[in-house]
Formats: sequence, C-alpha cells, structure tokens
Amino acid sequence: MLPADLLPRLTEARGHLLLCRGCLGPAGEGADAGLCARCWGGLLPLPEGRCPRCALVHADGACPEAVAWDLGDALWDYHGGRPPLGALLLPGIKQGETGWRAALLRRLTQAPLPDWISDVDRVTSAPSALPRRLLRGFDLGTEVGQALAGRIGRPFKPLLAKGWFRGRQASRTESERRRLPRKAITLRRGAVPAGVILLVDDVWTTGTTLLRCAQALKEGGAAEVRVLTLFRAL
Repeated sequence: MLPADLLPRLTEARGHLLLCRGCLGPAGEGADAGLCARCWGGLLPLPEGRCPRCALVHADGACPEAVAWDLGDALWDYHGGRPPLGALLLPGIKQGETGWRAALLRRLTQAPLPDWISDVDRVTSAPSALPRRLLRGFDLGTEVGQALAGRIGRPFKPLLAKGWFRGRQASRTESERRRLPRKAITLRRGAVPAGVILLVDDVWTTGTTLLRCAQALKEGGAAEVRVLTLFRAL
C-alpha cells in the first residue's frame, strides 16, 4: 500500500523541479501562470511622495509634465522586481500569454486603489486600433477598465477611438511618441463624455497617449478626467 503522504510529496517535488519563466529559478510554492511567488512580488507600488498628477517624484513646484487631467496614478512600478515584472508581463500578454493576462487581472481585483477613484462617474479606456484588437483577439485596456468599473460599481463605456493604421506607441522612440498628433485619438461617434471620467490604460510611459485621450474627453464635454494605469514607467 502506498504511503498516504506520497502524492503531496510528489507534487512538492514537481514544483521544485519546474522552472519559473521569469527568473528561471525553481517555481516552488505560490507559482502562478509559470511565474514564481518571488517574481509576482515584483508588483511594487510607486514611491511615496509622488506627484498626484504625473505620478513621478519631482522637486516642489508645478508639475513639469504635460497633462490634461486633474489626478493621475498607477498601481505598480513597470520596472519593479527582478526581472522587471511589468516589462516582462505586458509584452508577453500582448503576444498571447493568456495565463499571465488572467493572473494579472486577478491581482487587479485585490490591488489598493487611490482614494479619489470612488468619486468618478464612469470609466473608459485608452483605445487601440481595430486591426490590432482583431489580431490579438482581446484589448487589455478594455479588460482593465471593465474590471475596475465592476470593482468600484461604476459603468464602463468605450468613448474613444484610435485611427485604424496608427502604429504602436511601444515601437516608437520617446521623441516620436511625444509627437503623436491630436487627431490620432478622437471620440467615438455618438459618444458624449459627461461628469468625472476615469481614463485607464495598461502602461504609462511618456503619457502622450493619455494626454491625447484626455484632451478628446475634455473637448467632448467631460467635466474632469482622472487617470489610472496598471504600470508607470519611472
């Protein structure tokens, strides 16, 4: 007769044999979607004392970043952890890592949120071009927006559109990103922004996409725009 503890011991041994896809160490207990608990611990909050508009730490005085929103923040540091977890997860998710996507969205449901998020009237997301959405089969920004809207009990509404053949911002240099024209992002036909809008996205780097989104929402009638992203590149 086999010992009663044989199966648990075999399961534990198998966990130690599997390698984490992030750090290449043993996956071990707490692994999720192929990443070990230590790698998932790289979801680090942004530093204290950051600006409430650009989410960066800078000297006292006016915010040096070009913004068109009233409050802005992010949940995690894009380069936090070893390996940098945001820089590992987001490209992988956009190339089809469905397990990472599901695991990240689960963590979104537990992450601490800014106090001001409960004051918004509705939630929308930064848009991606239609051909890219069709190619991927999903839109991470929309999924993040829907998850946040459900968590805070506010409606989610796609309000913005991006030109069909606008390339990915991630593939451009910083100077090219900052030259994104205002007409690249517009209101959807029939969209009427009203009240306080929470604008969400997956990652905030130069902030130019968020800037164009917020400008379109303000010009369309939004009383106030607030920004929240999963990651902020510091």
